[in-house]
Amino acid sequence: MMYLAVGVGSGLGAGLRYWMSMTAIEFFGSGFPWATLGVNVLGSALIVWLSRVRWQAFWASGFCGGFTTFSLFSLEVWVLWQGELPWLAVVYLGVSVMGWIMAAGWVQYLMVKKNGCR
Repeated sequence: MMYLAVGVGSGLGAGLRYWMSMTAIEFFGSGFPWATLGVNVLGSALIVWLSRVRWQAFWASGFCGGFTTFSLFSLEVWVLWQGELPWLAVVYLGVSVMGWIMAAGWVQYLMVKKNGCR
């Protein structure tokens, strides 16, 4: 049953990620990977928040695992690095890592402040 929960959650997360990617390209263009940056920062916050819920396998492992994507992030950094603006790859890498850490830390802070849990 746990495998089914992870599988369904992963499919829903991946579907939402794809929709957000297409929407971001429509609004911002494809010059910078805004969708992956936003999805991974949001996913970092969500996985901390959802790690304590009853349906952790569905939400944290499944949904957040399907929603976020490190392999796509790696490809986008590589493509930016190989292009005409390698400095943009460095900026994207730095902003991404800092964004993930800050989002996760912010949610953890809010959870401790509200519930006293760690």
